[in-house]
Amino acid sequence: MFDRLDNPVVIVLILVVIILVFGAKRLPDIARSSGQAMRIFRSETRGMKEDAEKAKAAQQNPEAAAIEAKKAELDARQAELDAERERLGRGDS
Repeated sequence: MFDRLDNPVVIVLILVVIILVFGAKRLPDIARSSGQAMRIFRSETRGMKEDAEKAKAAQQNPEAAAIEAKKAELDARQAELDAERERLGRGDS
């Protein structure tokens, strides 16, 4: 099926059809949004791998997992405190 894509004429023809269907003005927006979607997908995939590695490490060493969980909780609370301090510094109520 993809053997026919080796021909540059076929690739140019596909690009012309894409431009006719979507229009030249919308192509940059489509490319930008698809690139952003790919970055999000890669980020989420990386996060899932890291979570799987952490879960595996937690099974091997439960004490270290408990310490990591507490660190994550403390980091979240610190972020909340920083956000509240910033809000109060601006004078928001």
